[in-house]
Amino acid sequence: MNRSDLLFPGVNSIFFTSLLVFTGCYSDNDKKPNVLIILADDLGYGDISCFGQRNYKTTNIDNLAGHGVICTDFYVPTPYSAPSRATLLTGRFPLRHGLITNPAPDAGVNDVGIEANEITLGEVFREAGYRTKCIGKWHLGHKPEYFPTKHGFDEYYGILYSNDMRPVQIIENMDTVEYPVDQRLLTKKYTQKAIDFITKNKNKPFFLHLCHAMPHKPLAASDQFFTPETPYDLYADVIRELDWSVGEIVNTLKKLGILGNTIVIFMSDNGPWYGGSTGGLKGMKATTWEGGIRVPFIISYPEVFPENAKVEVPCWSADIFPTLLSLAKISSSSRNILDGKDITEVLKGNQVIHDPVFSMHNEKLMTVRKGEWKLFLHNPGHRKEIDLSTWKDSRAPDGTTIIASKGQATPALYPGIIPLETENEIQLYNLKNDPTESNDLSKINPDKVKELLDEIKKFEASLKITL
Repeated sequence: MNRSDLLFPGVNSIFFTSLLVFTGCYSDNDKKPNVLIILADDLGYGDISCFGQRNYKTTNIDNLAGHGVICTDFYVPTPYSAPSRATLLTGRFPLRHGLITNPAPDAGVNDVGIEANEITLGEVFREAGYRTKCIGKWHLGHKPEYFPTKHGFDEYYGILYSNDMRPVQIIENMDTVEYPVDQRLLTKKYTQKAIDFITKNKNKPFFLHLCHAMPHKPLAASDQFFTPETPYDLYADVIRELDWSVGEIVNTLKKLGILGNTIVIFMSDNGPWYGGSTGGLKGMKATTWEGGIRVPFIISYPEVFPENAKVEVPCWSADIFPTLLSLAKISSSSRNILDGKDITEVLKGNQVIHDPVFSMHNEKLMTVRKGEWKLFLHNPGHRKEIDLSTWKDSRAPDGTTIIASKGQATPALYPGIIPLETENEIQLYNLKNDPTESNDLSKINPDKVKELLDEIKKFEASLKITL
């Protein structure tokens, strides 16, 4: 099969040149650091043990945190996939980079993807002499002009969108190489591809963007981790396999003698779906309550950052782009405005202030977080009643087009504190004293409301839009 034949046969792709000029700032004696981002899909804030999970252990992820920094208040700009992923790779808020919805081939959302003038981390690092690869979920468009290999990645292997969107097929570079896909083998396949890439490039700088499918639905684990005698423990099986993957990859870096020169980031693209855990936060994926937009974040680079450290300063995924450029000593000249900041000093524990961070849903700017305060510009909504006796998932495993494990999670397994109906459109919470967003203080703190509304207006003006 050639050129994604199952999706869009005969569509020609276009190569777009970068708008950036990159210069490395290394002397002959310097060695460029490798960069590895491990991005889980729909991993909840409370799904790993170093962030509070008690029902199972994620030893390898915990060990990574022990050699690095945990950010306790780390945010993504949207509680769903594509816009969040685009922000990570560009350093730009969704209303600025323009990708505000999820591409979905089985829903006819095909003409949506990352724009040609957006500059990704892949482009930055490739122009700086790095070998670049993306593995796993892309979700920045599935027409050929949107493919990772057209946006800075030398190589790609994975499913271009969510693993519950038909057709579930594996693309390698520009070609379809597997259909149908047994998702029980995905984590192992992605792990092996990562190890192969790292091993092949051990003597040259690389940027690897490893985007696991799990624990996005449908949940799937290999026989090594799947425990059929506890069918309602499938979510834990999936997380244990993710943890195994992190261990295999970190051990590979260690054996090759390059772990000390590799920046490793582990995080999620948004909050959890059913079956996961928000760690006691309100809401879930698709909501802008804390459970939908606050995610686990770990960075390890002992050459620069302390080990076994925690940072409580609110940061967000837009910061990753400028921070990685700073750590890799890459300067750029770009016409693209960045919304993130270099948080190197924050991660070192030397800075306790960060600019406000924002979230959105669809086309609406929803929240601003500044310090310990969070303001909702629009009512975030509540959970509506679901009749479990009639509930069906149209994208559930069917054994043919979607192949996954038994025991899938249902709405009975809500991952966070259930949001109840609230009265006010604008709501204000002090997250230091009220992390569950239970006590709306907007009526008794009008000055704080005005201050945060002013922050929103300033941000709105920078976006040149009216909200």
